[in-house]
Amino acid sequence: MHRARGGAPVTEPITRPGKIIAIHLSYASRADQRGRRPAAPSYFFKPASSVGVSGGTVERPAGTELLAFEGEIALVIGTAARHVSLADAWDHVGAVTASNDLGLYDLRANDKGSNVRSKGGDGYTPLGPELIDARTVDPAALRVRTWVNGELRQDDTTAGLIFPLAQLVADLSQHFTLEPGDVILTGTPAGSSVIVPGDVVEVEVDAPDAPGAPSSGRLVTTVTQGEVPFDRDLGSLPAVDDLQRTEAWGSREEAGLPPEEDTPTLTPELRSQLLEAPTAGLSAQLRKRGHLSCFIDGVSANLPGTKIVGTAKTLRFVPFREDLFRSHGGGYNAQKRAFDAVAEGEVIVIEARGDATTGTLGDILALRAQNRGAAGVVTDGGVRDFDAVAEIGLPVFSQGAHPSVLGRKHVPWDVDVTISCGGATVQPGDIIVGDGDGVIVIPPALAAEVAADAIAQEVEDAWIAEQVAAGHPVDGLFPLNAEWRARYEQATGAGKDQR
Repeated sequence: MHRARGGAPVTEPITRPGKIIAIHLSYASRADQRGRRPAAPSYFFKPASSVGVSGGTVERPAGTELLAFEGEIALVIGTAARHVSLADAWDHVGAVTASNDLGLYDLRANDKGSNVRSKGGDGYTPLGPELIDARTVDPAALRVRTWVNGELRQDDTTAGLIFPLAQLVADLSQHFTLEPGDVILTGTPAGSSVIVPGDVVEVEVDAPDAPGAPSSGRLVTTVTQGEVPFDRDLGSLPAVDDLQRTEAWGSREEAGLPPEEDTPTLTPELRSQLLEAPTAGLSAQLRKRGHLSCFIDGVSANLPGTKIVGTAKTLRFVPFREDLFRSHGGGYNAQKRAFDAVAEGEVIVIEARGDATTGTLGDILALRAQNRGAAGVVTDGGVRDFDAVAEIGLPVFSQGAHPSVLGRKHVPWDVDVTISCGGATVQPGDIIVGDGDGVIVIPPALAAEVAADAIAQEVEDAWIAEQVAAGHPVDGLFPLNAEWRARYEQATGAGKDQR
């Protein structure tokens, strides 16, 4: 690392920082792209062995596809900082330079939030090439730009930060001492995307409005292809899904994925209608429309009298196999990811191949789902801690209790994919309705008309029940023939267009 352009030498060359601290989300443009804006900064560490230099290479490991660049402003601590105020924090920054916070999304799910493996690879933190004296620039007027193969991909300034640079220094100093030479990676703006072997990435940080327009120069990194595969017997293996592809590329379109289907949402009004209509009536309406395979068979509620309505979030278990459980059963596996990510009003639907001889969730995961606002859980397997889950109050439809732990019959494999549960095919976003009669699956596009017709049928059935209670025979009354239909419409004011 060299003397800053237009500035004085401010630190020793960066070769092996004591600490590298990176922030998860800091730019408004990136947060808006991700659809979530944090209320406070959160961080992760990167190993010092990940430092690289301009002109170096970075390897995309064998068997992976989602190596992504993130052009960032790096702060180099000049003097030790511990419990410093926001007003004094910038005085402890010695220099500013360019960085590329490279990450491998194939390993992201395995180290939720910590990014130990996904961002800790050798050369995954190139820095430089030159230092800008922090005393010569306004931290609110820095710019970061990134080019891939000469094409500008990122262009933003620190005016677009959610958290000012000085805040990061002051915040971190509350928790531990920032020492001279430590590096803070301050986040990336929108535009980060996937790079492939042969691509050349350049990152530059500058202060265009400062005297002399000091610059870090362009930090150049070339992507190469690795040849050594990961050993499946040593730890979890790379795995990707459409969510990781979308976030790595920046959008479904960039990832080459088809647009998500524009299906009707489960509005409060529709949810209310589905809660009112019994599953028997809903299933009858589905059968009228040719949907005969809508039943999740063999499951019953842990809470008598309960009813659930929600959109499906799916979780798939595959049959137990020792090597696959070693690679997919531990750590932040698919089961934990599903319960950690379930949204308010969703129903977690679990494919357990109808095997009731092992549990597919227990009280801890049930508590997590309840805290997330899940509408319930449906599994064609068993439930561990059955009484405790019931006491939590989360509605769960299952094949009953079983005391086993994960790993007896199942390997947690994937989330948000099409699954089979109790003989029914369930896709993410399908509408799930369950009550004392069982659980059914409703295609979202049919839900509104099925609910309306089921409620209308309930009104009709209630009138029919009154006539039967009055002593009329069911012949011609159930279902209504033409004569009884006329009587019904005259008595209730109902017409064909209202049914």
